[in-house]
Amino acid sequence: MKYAMHPFVLISIFCLPVFAGRAAPADYVDPRIGNVAPYLKPTYPTFQQPNQMLRVFPIRDSYLSDQIQAFPLQVISHRQAGMFRVRVSTGPMMPEDWTQSMAVDHDLEIMHPWRYETVLIEKDITVGFAPGKKAGIYRFEFPAGTEKNILISGGHTMKASAEGHVFSLVEDRQHQNRSPSLGTVTLSVWCYGEVTDAQGQAVRSVQITPEAGRLSIQCASDAPETLQMKYAVSYVSAAQARVNFEKEVASNNFDEVSASARQAWDVALGKIAVEGGTTAQRRTFYTALYKAHERMVDINEGGRYFSGYDQKVHNSDRPFYVDDWVWDSFRAQHPLRTIIAPAQQEDILNSYVEMYRQSGWMPTFPQLDGNHPAMTCYHSSSLFLDAYRKGLTNFDLQAAYDGVRKNLTEGTWIPWRQGTPRCELDEAIDELGYMPGLLPGVRDTVSLVDRFERRQSVAISLGRSYDAWVMSEWAGELGRTEDQKMFARISQEYKKLWHPDARLFMPKDAKGDWIYMDPKSGGGQGYRDYYAENNGWTYAWLVPHDVAGLKELLGGDQAMADRLDQLFRESLGEDSYRFYATGPDSTGMVGQFAMGNEPSFHIPYLYNYCGAPWKTQQRTRFLLDVWFKDNIFGIPGDEDGGAMSSWVVLTSMGIYPVTPGDPVYTITSPVFSKVAINLPEGKVFQILAPGASARNKYIQRAELNGQPLNTPFISHAAIMAGGTLFLELGERPNRNWGVQ
Repeated sequence: MKYAMHPFVLISIFCLPVFAGRAAPADYVDPRIGNVAPYLKPTYPTFQQPNQMLRVFPIRDSYLSDQIQAFPLQVISHRQAGMFRVRVSTGPMMPEDWTQSMAVDHDLEIMHPWRYETVLIEKDITVGFAPGKKAGIYRFEFPAGTEKNILISGGHTMKASAEGHVFSLVEDRQHQNRSPSLGTVTLSVWCYGEVTDAQGQAVRSVQITPEAGRLSIQCASDAPETLQMKYAVSYVSAAQARVNFEKEVASNNFDEVSASARQAWDVALGKIAVEGGTTAQRRTFYTALYKAHERMVDINEGGRYFSGYDQKVHNSDRPFYVDDWVWDSFRAQHPLRTIIAPAQQEDILNSYVEMYRQSGWMPTFPQLDGNHPAMTCYHSSSLFLDAYRKGLTNFDLQAAYDGVRKNLTEGTWIPWRQGTPRCELDEAIDELGYMPGLLPGVRDTVSLVDRFERRQSVAISLGRSYDAWVMSEWAGELGRTEDQKMFARISQEYKKLWHPDARLFMPKDAKGDWIYMDPKSGGGQGYRDYYAENNGWTYAWLVPHDVAGLKELLGGDQAMADRLDQLFRESLGEDSYRFYATGPDSTGMVGQFAMGNEPSFHIPYLYNYCGAPWKTQQRTRFLLDVWFKDNIFGIPGDEDGGAMSSWVVLTSMGIYPVTPGDPVYTITSPVFSKVAINLPEGKVFQILAPGASARNKYIQRAELNGQPLNTPFISHAAIMAGGTLFLELGERPNRNWGVQ
């Protein structure tokens, strides 16, 4: 949201009236939560301002390691190791200082989104970091009376220069996209920096030596014990890096930059105030909300930005956001933003439209250096329909429609090839109404199919139907009658893969014959022959656009509720080590339900659609309590840069969007006794659930603005208008409330 006022005024609006006398939301954030992953990628303790370009996290093998390899000056993309890597040492500079890891004591680390600090325990050096938007400050506290070395290394293309206490860096990076039509993108990253004392004064006795691929900063033993390395980065130019420096850190010291970052987090996290729950639940909640703000990131630098989509610098007075994985984030992260930051979501969608104009394709995994075709289908379609139906229109709706339509009609459906023109396999999909699968062990002859990712035939077929539903609904909104009819037909083709006996979506070959396989373990590594990262039991529920149609296939309300119960109770079917060897993405298992992967997010809420809302209340509270603890193991699968964390935020508040594109949320039992969402124009939406607890979680009755609410659904419009959702809770289910 845009406000023409000082940040301190914003804090007074969003935080102080709600949190006076109690801990502020930011005080509950612990970036360590989820830093150890049993199977897949951990969360990363990212230090940055909300949704801003400059990001840093220490480079180390994992949180379990007691050594940090280096401290980066910039992280370009979520969970990638950063660039311009910094190491420090004391005494005469030695060759091994350039590669030597630095030992730390975990208990001496300080981690906040706005400040990081650690002690290099074997070197007796304290390293701190404070983030700006495009600039930051490292602070190094060296032992007294020793020589001080700061060493920066880069790739083979890095060039460095220096004069006095000032240095400049630039590195060119090339990325070859997986889709042949997208080619190679070259990205240049510039850095401007200065070495100062703790008060920001230039260190005159410093010796800065640039070399090929690296730069050394050496200070004599009589130099100040505390040194600051102030710097700024730019994707536009060396001159812009200097501008970013002057704007953010030139006249500010470490503590001032850290305080400014803290203010930014107070504003972002203060948009949701909670009361009740345990301290652990508040820590989990606000850390999840912090993670939800890691990306997308704004790379507009004072009116200009570099685009990897046409490799040009553009002038613009609007933010330009990159770094998103839509297959993960369309389900919860983008819908959450439509509530807490609608103007920002419009800027994000405007960025998507600009990427389409610049590249010719609507992106699906938009990164800094262009779209990365990854995972399946074209779910960026849902972002636009969801926003449009929620009244967000500050982007070119016609261009957005054209771009998404092109994806669906001219792009291939082959996994990890989005943005590549159609091939013969797409013609088969049009004719059959589904992606044909291959018999186990049969080698694929379609050259565009990735040898590892395979066809993922059922996942593609279901995802294609969802994307077609989005386009049919969007076409209907815009009066595109022919498009509406065409896409509506495709949206129902998912039914062609429904196996009535297995009561699952199963693969068929090009002849229309069933391919018989074990839906729990079949399909090869990650089930990729037929599914995507999850097995057939998860994909049995992947038609969020037509829950009524799925319920009909299952045999009605009771049959659907029973099948959901079976999902949560069904055994793995084999020893767990064999199960996870095939499906390592299927983590956070409860029966055959996988909490640790995005396609499962909506499933616990489906009880609300078949006459058993109390079971949604039971399941969601159990999943939060079991799988989302406030410790280093507190994320059950790939967090994916805010995607899973957004599920935690929404579910903890008691609402969730089962069908992105439909401006409705379904209701569950909130964790907190009070949730206050601070909305634009000074409005507030409250969710009141007095006495909410682990035992006291079943909804007995509900009121919306004082009027009885007998349905487990609430519209986006009702939330954004402000008001109160009141939920009376009890220890036993009310099996009549919310039954349709």
